[in-house]
Amino acid sequence: MRPIPAEPPPFFRRGPSALARVTFFGLASIVLLFVDARFRYLEDVRQAAGAILFPLQRLVRVPGEALDSVAAYFASKRDLERDNERLRSELIAQSPAAQGYVPARDENARLKALVDLKATHAEGSTVVQVLYTGRDPFAQKVFVSRGREAGLVPGSAVIDEHGVVGQLTRVHPTMSEVTLVTDKDHAVPVKAERSGVRSVLYGAGTGRTPELRFTPPSADVRVGDRLVTSGLDGTYPPGLAVAQVTRVERETGQMFARIECAPLGGVDRSETLLVLAPPAALPPRPEEPAEAEAARKGGRAKARRGG
Repeated sequence: MRPIPAEPPPFFRRGPSALARVTFFGLASIVLLFVDARFRYLEDVRQAAGAILFPLQRLVRVPGEALDSVAAYFASKRDLERDNERLRSELIAQSPAAQGYVPARDENARLKALVDLKATHAEGSTVVQVLYTGRDPFAQKVFVSRGREAGLVPGSAVIDEHGVVGQLTRVHPTMSEVTLVTDKDHAVPVKAERSGVRSVLYGAGTGRTPELRFTPPSADVRVGDRLVTSGLDGTYPPGLAVAQVTRVERETGQMFARIECAPLGGVDRSETLLVLAPPAALPPRPEEPAEAEAARKGGRAKARRGG
């Protein structure tokens, strides 16, 4: 068996050898580089080649750019999902605080108004907190957090930032009972701020609005009138807001008009109240002639029995 020759047969030998080709093209490249760097002869050739090959370059880059776009899309989607989950967790964590923001803001505004009110009635006024309501469902009463230890006395007016709430009726060592202006046994001497007409506001009990009773039909009272304390009873200082007239009925043949009012004070919603010091005592009411005559007769009868 003849060995396979290392060189190709003469029939397949064409052109120069590989070494000659490498040498030739290497020298040609060096010459072209030198000429181009020196004289810029190949600038036009380079631009023409670039213009011809640009579509091919773009076509070759399309798959890579598409892959980059897909990778960027999924990366952005993953980042957005992560951020969304983080924000959702933060929102859930802050939800209780957000829910409590509005009540806290409103309570802060109420306390600020009450502080301003306390500055107006600084002498002897006491800030109290509502503890709970009374057990009797038909009595409009609440219990507050201060009592005799704070110097409170029965009969003191109780107000909030909007107006009169009620009156202290019983004082215990560490708490007090407040009868609200809506209680059926409570009455407040008032006057219409617009016209000056005086009357008495009576509570009507649970589920009913207070009324101005014993007011003649001719009295200058209108819907929307603001009622303030008249100060004639020696309990409430004059000028405190009490209620607003919501309904006026004047029926022919009736001695008195039917006038319903809405209390301005937060009788069923305020949690912080201000107890005012009792006003200066009024001088004693003079006796009526009939009362004086009865007192004299009683005195003479006692004298005869004693004789």
